[in-house]
Amino acid sequence: MMEFLYFPDDKTEYIPGLISIVICIIVAYIVFRLVKKYSKKQEEKAKAFEQEVYEKMKHQDNDNK
Repeated sequence: MMEFLYFPDDKTEYIPGLISIVICIIVAYIVFRLVKKYSKKQEEKAKAFEQEVYEKMKHQDNDNK
């Protein structure tokens, strides 16, 4: 019967797993940075749009008076 947890005596068998984990962490970091950058651009667009709407509303209020 095979053991549930397998700890190899030859520690070089850990190398492929370590490489995979490092690659996954690097990819996750890159995706995190891309999402953060995209979010920042969206925030700036939203602020500009809010300012534009605010100016239009202010202009309409002045015209109605």
